[in-house]
Amino acid sequence: MSNPPVKQTVEQKVRDLAEPLVAGEELELLDVEYLREPGGWILRLTIDKLGGSSPENAVGLEDCTRASRAVSTVLDVEDVVPNEYSLEVTSPGLNRPLKKTEHYRRVLGQKIKVRTFGPIGDPPRKSFAGKLIEADDAVVVLDVEGAGRISIPFKDVAKAHVQYEF
Repeated sequence: MSNPPVKQTVEQKVRDLAEPLVAGEELELLDVEYLREPGGWILRLTIDKLGGSSPENAVGLEDCTRASRAVSTVLDVEDVVPNEYSLEVTSPGLNRPLKKTEHYRRVLGQKIKVRTFGPIGDPPRKSFAGKLIEADDAVVVLDVEGAGRISIPFKDVAKAHVQYEF
C-alpha cells in the first residue's frame, strides 16, 4: 500500500493539532489547506462560529486572530509542516466549504456545488450543482436542474461548497 501524499498528511496532522485548540476558542475548524502559491507555501485554516455563523454573527478579524494565536505556537513546536509557510486563518465566506456531514445538514435546502473524485452518473460527470435534499454519512442527494435527483456517495465527494445566490 502506498503512502498518502505529503499534502494530505500535513493537512491531517494540522487538523488533528488545530481542531481542539480552535474549539477552545469557541470556534470550529472547517477546513485545512496546504498549498503552494506564487509567493510560497500557504497553510490556510478556515474557521467558523460553533454551530455555524449567520450574517449577524459572522466570523470576524478578532476570531481569526484568536485562532491564529491558539495554533501557531503548537504548529511551530510540533514541526508538522515540512516547508516554510505562511499561516492564514480565514472565515468560510458565502461559498463555505462542506466537509463533514453536519456541515451539509446545516445547509439543507440550499444550492451547493459538488465535485467528485471520478465521473459518476449517466452521463458520467464529476461536477454537480443543485439544491441539497439529503445528506448523511453514506450519501449526498441533490436536486439538479434538468437531471432530477442525483445521489452521490459521500466517499466520492472530493470538494463541496455552498453556492450563494445573490
